[in-house]
Amino acid sequence: MSETKKETAISVRDLSKSFGHVHANTHVTMDLYKGEILALLGENGSGKTTLMNMLAGIYYPDEGQIFVNGKEVSIRSPKDAFNNGIGMVHQHFKLIDVLTAAENIILGEEGKLDIKSACAKIREICDKYGFDVDPNKKIFNMSVSEKQTVEIVKVLYRGADILILDEPTAVLTPQETEKLFAVMRNMRSDGKAIIIITHKLNEVKEISDRVAILRQGEYIGDMITANTNAQEMTNMMVGRQVVLNIERPQPLEAPKKRLVVEGVTVVDEEGVTKLKDISFDVESGQILGIAGISGCGQKELLEAIAGLQPVQSGSIRYINDDGTQEELIGMDPQKITQMGVALSFVPEDRLGMGLVGNMDLAENMMLRSFRDNNTPFTDRKKPHDLAEKIVDTLDVKTPGIDTPVRKLSGGNVQKVLVGREIANSPSVLMTAYAVRGLDINSSYTIYDLINMQKIKGVAVIFVGEDLDVLLQISDRILVLCDGQVSGIIDGKTADKNTVGMMMTKLGGEDKNED
Repeated sequence: MSETKKETAISVRDLSKSFGHVHANTHVTMDLYKGEILALLGENGSGKTTLMNMLAGIYYPDEGQIFVNGKEVSIRSPKDAFNNGIGMVHQHFKLIDVLTAAENIILGEEGKLDIKSACAKIREICDKYGFDVDPNKKIFNMSVSEKQTVEIVKVLYRGADILILDEPTAVLTPQETEKLFAVMRNMRSDGKAIIIITHKLNEVKEISDRVAILRQGEYIGDMITANTNAQEMTNMMVGRQVVLNIERPQPLEAPKKRLVVEGVTVVDEEGVTKLKDISFDVESGQILGIAGISGCGQKELLEAIAGLQPVQSGSIRYINDDGTQEELIGMDPQKITQMGVALSFVPEDRLGMGLVGNMDLAENMMLRSFRDNNTPFTDRKKPHDLAEKIVDTLDVKTPGIDTPVRKLSGGNVQKVLVGREIANSPSVLMTAYAVRGLDINSSYTIYDLINMQKIKGVAVIFVGEDLDVLLQISDRILVLCDGQVSGIIDGKTADKNTVGMMMTKLGGEDKNED
């Protein structure tokens, strides 16, 4: 389509938004065209979410104008956004588990609710764009991709012609991502205008028509996707040359077994089996990647090793430098930590695992060391120095180390959490979703830190959502499916499609490396 024939769906002119002294967006001017998929990129804290929240009616701009289909509009609430044909699908779903897909989709609609006609309209939307969803299925029975489908259908049901998708592929398998992209292409062909926020640049290249860049709250520019590459996009986001390369270094010393897991089964309080007969080992100077769709047992596995999850049966043994073994099951979590087993887990609620929001950075460092004091007085110098080192190394955006953690952005909270665990020099480092929601520059900093631990001889268990990264950084990959081991494969020779199939048990049962 030529430039002159492009029809604008939404335009923002000089849009600004501040929170106190923080300028989240400063005079942003940007266009989105009908029948276009626009990728919005930027580092953490660059203002992407704030800008989209203004379009979705969650925030109201301090100054500037928003035009929809060439007409200036005022968007003061999500209802205003829907009335102007704008729908946002958030990364964390806003669905009620006990209701059906149809009930969630029509929830909040005015007038008499007719489930039968609603289901017919939902099926019509699904048939038109290629969605696969059962209107009568309860949300709690759905997979992650099905729930996401319900969220997208919900905004289409309400008449959205402009869709904002926030990290839509974060927890999808490669096969599910391809299905989503096929649907997005169908929507684009129907004239829908789509903004996608993602940190996966390979997906940006695959699905978007144009790329828009924000940096420190300002609009830097845009590029035709076909005419750019990951390196150029990253350089524009950061404002300087960035090296995009995940190495697979060799450890300084010969590897030796550090952790042996045999026949571990975990059953939750409701009697649901979360892990069934899990067996593997991990060596010093090795990165064992854990692949699996969301909720397939990764969290329970790491927590079982860390002593935070009761184990019904099996054995988890830590092997000391002299070859002696210690059983971790039944051991106090604090004792396991003192032995050198560190868990860095980044959940949806980053302040829910090991960080206290009202404490400042230095005080959060103390949470790992205060029990080691031999006096009634707390040593504040070492935590203070560690906080400063983490802020400097990981480029944590904060007014100072005395700032409460709750006032930091999610990505910066994450850097503090990961940095603290690595700084404790563990012999076994378990890290889950270490770069979840981080921009590409910060992500590569984390990858480099993890590789440095490997070189030092640390045994690393790495749970990640991006299979491309998992394949680049892992020496071996353990694939989980429904709480069971689908296979263990060599990270150097594995391919993404094979791992994706194993994650859904499509031919993965026999894919063991030996």
